[in-house]
Amino acid sequence: MTEVNSEQIKGRCLCGAVTVTVTGPLGDVSACHCSACTRWTGSVLMGLEIPRERVTYAGPIKSYASSSFSERAWCENCGTAVWFADTEGEGAANLELSPGLFDGFGGAALTRVVYADCAPSGVVLGGDLQRVSKADYEATHLHVEDAE
Repeated sequence: MTEVNSEQIKGRCLCGAVTVTVTGPLGDVSACHCSACTRWTGSVLMGLEIPRERVTYAGPIKSYASSSFSERAWCENCGTAVWFADTEGEGAANLELSPGLFDGFGGAALTRVVYADCAPSGVVLGGDLQRVSKADYEATHLHVEDAE
């Protein structure tokens, strides 16, 4: 259950073993259609980018180095995705928390889709969203090179 007050937003995994508390606002939700995010989630990754110093968490969290510069974390008990995070570079100061940890996404709204041009043809996230192409994203962010 998400509890919201003026300073903290609390969330949890499916089984309740992992708890997450964010101090301050959650901000906006981004979606990603890159091949790594699609493979990990089975669909599209959605995340809330929050500075690490504003996040506290507890519980049985496991993580996996999904590239040389990033990790993905989940509840060891129920498998709920907890975060995606860069471990180096500019993005390492943040955790990209799973919005599903917070009831109703904690009131956050989807505003951006990255790798928008890589979305499966049958999957279109509608609305007035910022849509960032693969080329535009990779021009300014760390990324995993496509395996050919």
